[in-house]
Amino acid sequence: LDHIVRAGLLSASGRKRQPWELVIVRDHATLSKLAECRDSGAAMLAGADAAIVVLGNPEVADTWIEDCSIVMANMHLEASASGVGSCWIQGRMRTAADGRSTQDFVTELLGVPEPWQLEAILSLGMPAEQPEHREFDETLLAKVHSERF
Repeated sequence: LDHIVRAGLLSASGRKRQPWELVIVRDHATLSKLAECRDSGAAMLAGADAAIVVLGNPEVADTWIEDCSIVMANMHLEASASGVGSCWIQGRMRTAADGRSTQDFVTELLGVPEPWQLEAILSLGMPAEQPEHREFDETLLAKVHSERF
């Protein structure tokens, strides 16, 4: 967990503003409640070993969404490299199971102060099995352009 968090904290940031804060959740009762932060796609939090909630401050940098996404990506990659299962749970612009915004749900549950905004949650746990590595799909190369679109 420390290595995963450090990978996030060492992330690149626009103008080195680092407009993020992380909340590590390990309490199983809180993880179970957090699993209801989305109307779908967050149920795995109820059985997770931990979750890292990534918050951004739009008053610190207008690049907070991009910067927080880099933090998430770096932690996601470090988890994989460490053999830890992880899942990126989008929080921004999503709806909780009870109809509130995911932002409001997480803010209330974790006591997030203004002006912090939820970007995403990284669910972490030890996988029952390691999935096979995906083969590269050559058709994806059609998405790459040289010099001009």
